[in-house]
Amino acid sequence: MEMAMKRKALGRGLGALIPGAQAMTEPTAAPTLVPLEGIQPNPLQPRRSFSEDSIRELAESIRQQGLLQPLLVRRVPGGYELIAGERRFRAAQRLGLAEVPVTFRDADDRDLLEMALVENIQREDLNPLEEARAYRRLLDEFGLTQESVAARVGKERSTVANILRLLQLPSEIQVQIETGALTAGHARALVSLPSDDARLALAREVVTGRLTVRQTEQRARQQGQRPAATVDPDRQAAEERLTQSFGTRVRIAPRREGAGRLEIEYYSLDQLNGLIDRLIASERGGGF
Repeated sequence: MEMAMKRKALGRGLGALIPGAQAMTEPTAAPTLVPLEGIQPNPLQPRRSFSEDSIRELAESIRQQGLLQPLLVRRVPGGYELIAGERRFRAAQRLGLAEVPVTFRDADDRDLLEMALVENIQREDLNPLEEARAYRRLLDEFGLTQESVAARVGKERSTVANILRLLQLPSEIQVQIETGALTAGHARALVSLPSDDARLALAREVVTGRLTVRQTEQRARQQGQRPAATVDPDRQAAEERLTQSFGTRVRIAPRREGAGRLEIEYYSLDQLNGLIDRLIASERGGGF
């Protein structure tokens, strides 16, 4: 059901996924040749990893046939900034092209992130964590709700919420997802476990034992049926209060003799700077 909905939504095109984007993405003028060195990469590009083999194959295709589809850019002081077409941009750099065809669009930073995100989703180029981080940026930096993000990318709100939950996984597991050692299906099963220790233990079992997604889900259900470890209600209440106050996950990791560690998660440099500002302000004001 969900897969059918996704295919239907993505088949509608960018304008149907992002209200108002159609006017920005439909050609308004013939492509213009500009110096390749004058184009800056998209600073909000959600995709972090690019296959070198894929770029090399695309470069060879461009060498033989030329760059058939122009890059989508916006004008910025001193040159241009890429909106969409990262793979074509990198392939052109590999070939050492002096000029490339571009189409200009007026776009703000939110448009830049949304359009790059949807382009990658349409091509199924993003790994689950890249997708989750892009959603988080739309929530944190641009004030969108999960419902509005879901509407813009053509997915159910519950799907967006489940993808965002992947950011709760320990960094070790996130690396395994990014490298392909764990799939999105494995990750969703791990998220359902009650603690990071349980998630890490099962993740290692998945990797070493080459467990399938179904086997991982069965293991997770079995562990979920076990008696839960005793949780300090005061600590849990404090974590919930801090999480609500900061708008991001906060974890208290106690040690012996009253010592411990306070972990505050952040998903972008802008969010980190905002958290630092709030901490400084709270220190000056005597409280949160």
